[in-house]
Amino acid sequence: MLIDSIDIYHVAMPLVYPFRTAFGDNDVIESLLVRMGSGETYGWGESAPWGAPGYSPEFAAGAFLVLRNFLAPNLIGKDLLTGVDLQKAMAHVKGNPFAKAALDLAWWDLHARIQGEPLWRIMGGARPDVDVGADFGVMESVDALLETMQAALAAGFKRVKLKFRPGWDMDMLTAVRQRFPDAVIHIDCNSAYTLADLPMFKQVDTFGLAMIEQPLMHDDILDHAALQAELTTPICLDESITSLDKTRQAIQVNACGWINIKPGRVGGLTNAIAIHDLSEQAGIPCWVGGMLESAVGASHCLALATLPNFIYPADVFPSERFYNPDLAEPPMALSAPSRMTASDSPGCGAEPDPARLELQTLEHAVLPAP
Repeated sequence: MLIDSIDIYHVAMPLVYPFRTAFGDNDVIESLLVRMGSGETYGWGESAPWGAPGYSPEFAAGAFLVLRNFLAPNLIGKDLLTGVDLQKAMAHVKGNPFAKAALDLAWWDLHARIQGEPLWRIMGGARPDVDVGADFGVMESVDALLETMQAALAAGFKRVKLKFRPGWDMDMLTAVRQRFPDAVIHIDCNSAYTLADLPMFKQVDTFGLAMIEQPLMHDDILDHAALQAELTTPICLDESITSLDKTRQAIQVNACGWINIKPGRVGGLTNAIAIHDLSEQAGIPCWVGGMLESAVGASHCLALATLPNFIYPADVFPSERFYNPDLAEPPMALSAPSRMTASDSPGCGAEPDPARLELQTLEHAVLPAP
């Protein structure tokens, strides 16, 4: 399909309450939205690297410039028949997966709309229904966390992810396990620790967790392999998995037992599908993560989670958990306890509300320039 136009939006989406992790506290999520047009049809993509280079080296304002100045201009006027064609057209720019992902997701939404098919089906999804989990950041107190967890488990959520950082680690986890001895729980360390923390992780290993997510450096493979060799609890790699090659290397050195795939972090759905397939061939199960995107990006994540090797509840949340209102329509919502259902409309099934998009836009670029 011939790419006629690309609109790029750098937006700031206020959260209902701050989201606290090992790499910082955020009360606003900065994200990138792309509208890609071909003839009379258009598609939307979203990638949320956030406002500061804490989760990864990328950040929203920088990714906006990469999109505007280097990536998008090279796509205008090109006939891109597949996601692989799109990735090849962006290969002259090294790295920058979040910037590339915004274009890749927009291409997939556009492609599905042109075909008149829902995104999850055109990607090869096994079913539209997806299990989702509950996810809790650092809270005001352990007691507040326990009360919130109790409500989530009573509502039927099948697993709980807990942010884990220095000062909010073993005491918190001990209290949680004592209160909920049988709950499916894992911790997300967001690269906050080193191999010097092995004694602590040996303690964590006794808590019967589903996994330990990204305990070490954001770009590390080898130290994770060394840590995994010392533990029974499987390690899940998140930030370290930025490409198909990184996935292959992690599998070769036994660095993990799980892989979290976020479309933004790996450069889009094209790469996410390839990573899913390679992991499945290697017997490594996967699950879908998110970056608190609006319903546009979250709908892409939900469609991705319909692929068969995603067997752990995804990090896709009802919009009301973080936004009031969501930037996009329709908002994300549960279809049953701990479950969401991918849209059956052509494409991903969501797009920005025009008035909210205008209100929350920090920067906007149009290619080709009018």
